[in-house]
Amino acid sequence: MKIIHIITDLDTGGAEMMLYKLLASLHDKTIDFLVISLMGRGEIAGRIEALDVKIETLNLAQGERPGWQTIKKLKQFIKTFSPDIVQGWMYHGNMAATIAVFLYQPIRRKVKLFWNIRQTLYDLDDEKPQTSRLIKIGCWLSFLPQGIIYNSVLSADHHIAVGFSAKKTNIIPNGFDLQKFRPDQNRRQQLRNELKISEGTILIGHISRLHPMKDHATLLRTIDHVIKNISIHDGKKKVLFLLVGYGVTSELSTNTAIRFLGERIDIPKIMSALDILVSSSAWGEGFPNVIGEAMASEVPCVVTDVGDSAHIVGKYGIVCPIGNEQCLSSSIMQLIEGTEERKIMGKQARQRVKNNYSMDRIKIGYLKEWGF
Repeated sequence: MKIIHIITDLDTGGAEMMLYKLLASLHDKTIDFLVISLMGRGEIAGRIEALDVKIETLNLAQGERPGWQTIKKLKQFIKTFSPDIVQGWMYHGNMAATIAVFLYQPIRRKVKLFWNIRQTLYDLDDEKPQTSRLIKIGCWLSFLPQGIIYNSVLSADHHIAVGFSAKKTNIIPNGFDLQKFRPDQNRRQQLRNELKISEGTILIGHISRLHPMKDHATLLRTIDHVIKNISIHDGKKKVLFLLVGYGVTSELSTNTAIRFLGERIDIPKIMSALDILVSSSAWGEGFPNVIGEAMASEVPCVVTDVGDSAHIVGKYGIVCPIGNEQCLSSSIMQLIEGTEERKIMGKQARQRVKNNYSMDRIKIGYLKEWGF
């Protein structure tokens, strides 16, 4: 069996990481994979190649429309690999996968086409013009794929509401490696030593790239509220916020209770060092990886009610309305003050991930969707 995955790029992101984890979980299967990046290589490319999976790139620039030479190159990749299945990832990858199948299908035999959509869709006006056009085209063409995989119930509901085929829908949530993401005292101490943070300091993390949908503005107001409340009520308590992600720099705030780390690749170690994780996203999330990774690491989460965040944490986290810094700050304060509550909630959170979102379960979902 031969499967091609077509994705926008291989930079660090939720979809890219999920593709890598899926390929790693299927490493022992008798399946040949090829990954095609519409743009270039990225942080994830080396990890994928370490699995003996070949990567081809079309080297499109951000926002560039593919010309005839690019389409010929894509056709050659498909013809050479001769796939049984072509799996698209996200809007651009889905459209390229559809084109790829129609370029190749008349030459040999029928190839199964699958799409993968990994974001919610609150308002088309929030999307870039090119992405908005692709979504509309996707509505018209959604009868073509064998199946459309969504990573959240809300994402599926939103896309069906704007016209995507309901009959093709399948929900396969994100999965997590419970060996990689786990409580680990050694890793916890390593990161705290690196950052010169004492064990007694309560470390609260926010991990995401700088983008309006992540709502760093509300997050920063929340942090100001928390630090002000601690200063008033318990000046001796040490609390530090750790902000991680591409584009997240000290230019965002002068608050001395924030440490900005920028983009990091050692997320499992960072998770092990945290006491609380906060997710402040305002829109666009389907199934945020960072929440599942924190839960698997026994880190309780305070999240906004976006995408499937509330469903992921269930009873073992705290959910706030979008953009509500009062709720976010009071929820964080509750966990800061409730040491025993944090520990219990963290253990329950890991068990929830183990029961519902392990990579073994997710791998089975993809194999079943592809017809294995």
